[in-house]
Amino acid sequence: MRVESHSHPGCKVAQSTLTEPIALTSSATRAGDGQGVDVCMIVEGAYPYVSGGVSAWVHGLIRRQPDLRFCVVAILPEPPAPVPKYSGLPNLEAVHHLYLTESYGNDGWRRPRSFDQASFDKAADVFLSSGGLVELASIIRLLAPLVKARRTADLLDSTLAWNLVCDLYDREMPHESFLHFFWAWRALFGGLIATLSFPLPPARVYHTVSTGYAGLLAARAAVETGRPAIITEHGIYTNERRIEILQADWIVDTVDKGFAIDDPRRDLRDFWTAAFESYARACYQACTEVITLHGANQPAQTIHGAAPERMKIIPNGVDYSTLSRLPQASADDPPVVALVGRVVPIKDIITYLQATQILRPAFPGLTALVMGPTEEQPDYYETCREMVTSLGLSDTVQFTGQVDVLRHFPRIHVNVLTSLSESQPLSVLEAGAAGIPTVATNVGACREILFGRRDEQPALGDGGILTDVSSPEQTAAAIGVLLRDRDRRRRSGLAMQERVKRYYDLKLVDDAYATIYRYHREAPSLAVA
Repeated sequence: MRVESHSHPGCKVAQSTLTEPIALTSSATRAGDGQGVDVCMIVEGAYPYVSGGVSAWVHGLIRRQPDLRFCVVAILPEPPAPVPKYSGLPNLEAVHHLYLTESYGNDGWRRPRSFDQASFDKAADVFLSSGGLVELASIIRLLAPLVKARRTADLLDSTLAWNLVCDLYDREMPHESFLHFFWAWRALFGGLIATLSFPLPPARVYHTVSTGYAGLLAARAAVETGRPAIITEHGIYTNERRIEILQADWIVDTVDKGFAIDDPRRDLRDFWTAAFESYARACYQACTEVITLHGANQPAQTIHGAAPERMKIIPNGVDYSTLSRLPQASADDPPVVALVGRVVPIKDIITYLQATQILRPAFPGLTALVMGPTEEQPDYYETCREMVTSLGLSDTVQFTGQVDVLRHFPRIHVNVLTSLSESQPLSVLEAGAAGIPTVATNVGACREILFGRRDEQPALGDGGILTDVSSPEQTAAAIGVLLRDRDRRRRSGLAMQERVKRYYDLKLVDDAYATIYRYHREAPSLAVA
């Protein structure tokens, strides 16, 4: 059943009119029917259907490990899948689809005798509220008879399912609207059941790029197959989902806790948040390698159960060899600034446009590029276009759509990033490799990229200027400093170039993952819970 107002937080896929299709399948053989591929990548709401940092990272990682065979599990809210934005790769054998609204069986309740409904209901309640890997393994074991009989739909569409949700409502949230509770439970419980009943593609290693449903599937794969699971987090999924849940207009607040410090009542936001925290704990506990792009992410991973001895930092990498050979923009040419990114609210294009308006009187020949896809959120793109007109910037601002940055970097004097949230933005690293300084908001790893890591010896100097979030005045002032002072601009560009060479060269990243894959590919299968 599809309910528009009760979608799965975090699993959003934009429709596209693009490009070359890749070989896609909707199912796979059960794990254990052979060793399968070397690596199964698990991605939620991104590759190959959404362009951007995570998708580009997945595509590039697969492409640059040509001697390994990959498959991808793409987790989507519901069928059909959009048109892919990435073409096929010789070593990508299949893309499997896990739809969070999909389950098996619809011909009435036929419960296998070995299925213990009461024990399963209790185990699911514990896992969703405060669980981890042990609780997940218990659910997997209890659910196995229904998965084998392909009857997992009965957990959502049966008298027993109705009794379960009624009992849970009476026990947990009698103060909540039952209608709101029912649809929240349906979406959350349905996503859990879909993930646990999806036919696992056999693989030697399972690699997820987030917690959430992707991390849940990786943890399940480790439990069921005994094969190693690893995670590479770009941003912290639980933090991102918490923000999304707090902002969701389809979750109705019915509990006013005022200033109470200890109020045991839970509302639907607590319900969703606790579930995603449980998924994260199970994932971290199951993974033999807990990788992130930069150290600022690690405290959150530790809080949610990641073992320090399994944690590792592998940053984003860029093609330093190619980018560093690009010609530099001439100081005598009219000034050009650029924001490289999708035209979506999280990138805060509005602040960039407002900063451009502030700048233009001091730089009459200014060109401000917005280089990235515009089709993901058409309403926001239209809002930006209207703002360009209303601010009188039609002769200054250019929306290029998705382009090859190699062709544009030689004319750009300053790179700009105004995002509200980032992890380790590739656009800043790519510009840095090309010798272009950046004005960036103080989010994610931007401080570390522009000013250097704590262990940077010798110190290379600043690679740009940081600003507060949503501050067009600071952004305009910082861009103006770099445009006026060509010596500082040159020094910052050279510092960024050397920093990328030292820490973020793609060859270093590829070697690190090649070592990890080969080690775990040959590792023996082990029980993890």
